Amino acid sequence: MTTTITRLFDTRSDAENAVRELETMGIPHSDISIVANQAETDGHGTVSGTASEAAHETGAAVRSADDQGDVTRGTNTGAILGGAGGLLAGLGLLAIPGLGPIVAAGWLLTTAAGAGIGAAGGAATGGIVGALRHAGHTEGDANVYSEGVRRGGTLVSARVDDSRLSDAEALLRRHNGVDAATRGTDYRSSGWSSFDTSDTTSRM
Repeated sequence: MTTTITRLFDTRSDAENAVRELETMGIPHSDISIVANQAETDGHGTVSGTASEAAHETGAAVRSADDQGDVTRGTNTGAILGGAGGLLAGLGLLAIPGLGPIVAAGWLLTTAAGAGIGAAGGAATGGIVGALRHAGHTEGDANVYSEGVRRGGTLVSARVDDSRLSDAEALLRRHNGVDAATRGTDYRSSGWSSFDTSDTTSRM
């Protein structure tokens, strides 16, 4: 039996390292997802570049979700997040209404599209919430994680065999992964209640 574990990372380097180590411990990259809004943030407001800027620098195109039905297909941008292989080598750029440019790869976006909440309706952001819920997360946790991406964080989600669950959770903690309960408390203390796809106001 497998369980989906998800954590939010405030820096892209922590997320990259977590993904690489998950693959090293034997988790197939087909069972790992990464979703990033801005290319890097300190988690508290200082952003050193957006996905769209990174695309400009590398010559990669940022595509609108309205331009395609499959939100998981995209320009290969592994170099943007430093990936030389595995999941990171297959990252693609997408411009998502309400969320802005995201860099993503993996089953989470496939699930979002397959749930029928994809680009055609301009609601792939809501699709991420739905995909997380489908994977076993509560609605509250799914909203927190989606909000974290909107604020510039990087989300890593992995389907892990229960025999490896404790090791995988320890790995994500070691790389500074933040769970929904902790980050949700922070968000709610400033008046946030839930992820709103129509809200484009930056609160980083």
